[in-house]
Amino acid sequence: MAQTIVLCRLSCTALLIGAASFAHDVISTNLTWTREVSRIVYHRCASCHRPGGSAMSLLSYDEARPWAKAIRDEVLTRRMPPWDAVKGVGDFRGDRSLSQPELDVLVAWVEGGAPEGNPIYLPDAPRVERPKAAVHRGGLELRQSLTLDRPMTLIGIQPQGPVEVAALLPDQSVERLIWVRQFHPQWKLAYFFREPLQLPRGTQLVLYCNDCTGTVKATVFTTPLR
Repeated sequence: MAQTIVLCRLSCTALLIGAASFAHDVISTNLTWTREVSRIVYHRCASCHRPGGSAMSLLSYDEARPWAKAIRDEVLTRRMPPWDAVKGVGDFRGDRSLSQPELDVLVAWVEGGAPEGNPIYLPDAPRVERPKAAVHRGGLELRQSLTLDRPMTLIGIQPQGPVEVAALLPDQSVERLIWVRQFHPQWKLAYFFREPLQLPRGTQLVLYCNDCTGTVKATVFTTPLR
């Protein structure tokens, strides 16, 4: 994904604790790796947590089980999977954030002893393509506001802090584009719209940041309308 460098690493301290504390857990849940949990991990985590990925592989039960309690701690704090954009503002491709039901399943599975389950329910392992080098280079720098001098198609946004970006359209309507409430600079995430937005000439892109210190900016990726 364009200009997205995702450092999918779980907290080292949490991992060491998780790896050492799983032995002899009592099984008290019907949720299993093969039936429920693997599907969530394959869908949300496999892009990083795979053989040859940027973090340890979690694609098999034997690989994931030692880290079960660390995984629980990371998802409860929303540090993992990496995704800073607040749901409901903007519609982006590649959203890896957990839904509340998915989070509840992972936590209940871990706290219930993290059982494996019957292997007949295990889905096929996902085929994950290695991330390609950045395709979208450059972009427009947005510090406080930017007025478009021609019609543009807005493709995506890469925030550089805890910001909200909105488009003030010539007809005085407002389109909220993205809201990053908690920003993790190590992830360097860029967010690309599922459907690019057509913005007319005179549209003003505005960046808001109530809790920022110093200069905070965002990069917006656009293409001219033909």
